[in-house]
Parts: sequence; C-alpha cells; structure tokens
Amino acid sequence: MTQAIRRRSASPIADDGDQLSFCSTCAFSDACLSQGYDKSALSELHVLVEHVGPFSEGEHVFREGDEFTAIAAVRAGTVKTYVLDAAGNEQVLGFFLPGEVIGLNAIHQARYPCNAVALDTVMLCRFSFPKMALLATRMPGLQAQLFRLLSQDIGKAALLAGDYSADERMAAFLVSLSRRYAQRGFSPSRFHLTMARTDMANYLRLAPETVSRVLRRLQDEGLVQVERRELEIRNAAKLETLARPVLRD
Repeated sequence: MTQAIRRRSASPIADDGDQLSFCSTCAFSDACLSQGYDKSALSELHVLVEHVGPFSEGEHVFREGDEFTAIAAVRAGTVKTYVLDAAGNEQVLGFFLPGEVIGLNAIHQARYPCNAVALDTVMLCRFSFPKMALLATRMPGLQAQLFRLLSQDIGKAALLAGDYSADERMAAFLVSLSRRYAQRGFSPSRFHLTMARTDMANYLRLAPETVSRVLRRLQDEGLVQVERRELEIRNAAKLETLARPVLRD
C-alpha cells in the first residue's frame, strides 16, 4: 500500500471561482460559456444560484414526496439516492459526486420521487428550476445541457439492468467512478469510497459478502489496491476490459 493511499483522501471540493469564473465542478459552466455568458451576465439574467450546506453524514437533502422547486449540483461530498419498498427495505438508486446534479427525476411529477441523503459532509449549489427553465428558453446551450444531464441520469439507472457477473458489475462501478472524478479534475486512480460496502452491494444488486470477495479478487489480480475505503486503481486497462460488457465502450 502506498503512502498516498494510506492517508485518507480529502473529500473533493470545487473552488469557488470568482465574479467572472465558474466553480471548477460547475455542471452548467460549459453550456453557459459556449453561449458567451459568464457569471456576471447570468447574474443580470436573475438566475438564482444558492450555496447551501453543509449537510452532515446521514442528513437528508430531500425526501420522497417533497415538493420539487429546485435542482442541486453537488459541490463537495457524495449524495446517495434511494427508495423504500413496501416492506421498508432500502433500494439504492445512485451516488452523486461533485459536479453532478440531483433532483432531475422530479421534473415530471413536481415532487421528488426518491430520498437523497448525505454520505459525508455535503455542500450544494441549488438552482431554482423555474428560473433555470426560463433561462434555458433564451440559451439553447443551457437547454441542451439540461437534456444531456437528464439523459445521463436515465443512463445511470439502466447501467446495471443486464445479466452481468459480480466482477463485471464491480469493475463497471469502479471505472464509472474513476471517469466521473476525472471529468471534474480529480484523481481518476485514487479516491475515497464514501459509500459503505452494504450500499455498494445494494446498488450493484449483490450480497455484501460478494462485494468484499470481488474486491479481494480484483486486488489479488493486481487491478486495484484497497485499504478500508481507500481505493487505488493499479491496472486501469484490465479493469476497463472487465467493465466493457456493462459500460459498452
């Protein structure tokens, strides 16, 4: 185990940008900049962007059935979404990292269809959805970005719907985390697993002991190195090959 992975990874957090520059993880910056808008121009257009938090571990951002008024981009930490079945058992729907948007699946019914809870200390940028939707009619790039985010949300939900092996599911999960961190400028090879093994197992539709067994096997084969919740990808090429049937790329 390397010294770097022995030290607990700091929870990734965006820089705050400045009056003209967006935060490094801003989910909408590319779309806005492509239309020639900086932060000062957006302010003039009365877009409400509110920094909220911190939410402590275990604290809910919203609950199923709450009225939908805003979407939120994660600035720091990890948010888990889940629903409860008729027997009260939890079903994990997904994990949201810095730069990713929660609440998109509430647009249709105007109420949140699931629960969202902080897995560690979470900071959010909250966007008034009515104002965001109004602005999107004037900014084609922003409208296209909203559609892309919706598409990604649907894609994540369908990621593990096929008949895949436990090894393929775990590999796809880790490769997906790696790519998502890299997209926001964080390390793609070393990161802290903010979710518990039981949450990972629930999401991957595996038994918790299977998750632990698969991680040990991947470690024995030299693909990853794991110490508690600290993970280092040692052989990205082999891990991506194993994940390919799930990720389909």
